[in-house]
Amino acid sequence: MHDARLDHRHLLAALSREQRRALTEKSDRPGIVRLCVHFGSIAGLGLLIAVRAPLWPLLMPIQGILIVFLFTLEHETIHGTAFRTGWLNQRVAQICGFLIAIPATWFRYFHFAHHRHTQDPRRDPELAAPKPESLGGYGLHVSGLPLWWSLAITLARNAAGRVDGDFVPGNARGRVVREARVTLALYGLLAGLSIAAGSDVLLFIWVIPAVVGQPFLRLYLLAEHGRCPFVANMLENTRTTYTNRLVRWIAWNMPYHAEHHAYPVVPFHKLPEFHALARAHLQVTENGYRRFHARYLAHLRG
Repeated sequence: MHDARLDHRHLLAALSREQRRALTEKSDRPGIVRLCVHFGSIAGLGLLIAVRAPLWPLLMPIQGILIVFLFTLEHETIHGTAFRTGWLNQRVAQICGFLIAIPATWFRYFHFAHHRHTQDPRRDPELAAPKPESLGGYGLHVSGLPLWWSLAITLARNAAGRVDGDFVPGNARGRVVREARVTLALYGLLAGLSIAAGSDVLLFIWVIPAVVGQPFLRLYLLAEHGRCPFVANMLENTRTTYTNRLVRWIAWNMPYHAEHHAYPVVPFHKLPEFHALARAHLQVTENGYRRFHARYLAHLRG
């Protein structure tokens, strides 16, 4: 039976000029509103934790989720689609990258290579660390510990001038090295000031929450490409996960991930519109993250 679904190239070719213009129109307002709410929530929870408000330990996982999901904002800003204003994308990317230990310049080259070679086992840098294929590997992956170790090693190597990965062009390696050195210097400065002041506030409003929140981001990200086929069609090698408004909000609409890979210049606030056009052609979807992980674990159990 003939499959009437289009691949991503034919889907984009079928869009009219007016549709393309409408889908790719950038705006500052949606991003600024969401930015203020996201950072405002982090600041508010951080204050409650810092002053040891009643039940403050229960706020730390929420704080951690908000912090680690700045990854999705950094992702949107390196694409230049969170805001229309270029410098705003750049500055927000730098702030997010600092807070989650993924410097923006390095991540931009890493991520763009992922887009160019999505699910290509030889060239997609995301596949350098394979998806878990055992229950133990799944647990370790979700813990976030391998990620933190990898980020620390990458930062240290970049700062030492030993930039790995052919996805970073030669003329950008100096910027990546300087970025890593500045990042480590600022971490050291904040640690030194905290020790000198005898303060543990940054541990409780930033570091520990980020560690606690990381498993939630690992669970979310595993659904983007986990167990998707190694093919070139972005509507088949990437998964869109249907979820609730809260998850879509905190993830800057990235659950529409196949749509994002098919047409990366579509801003986050336009992805629901593009989804309406692409939905009939999506080949890998899931109804919620709980269901995705239930299926993933069932596969691992054999």
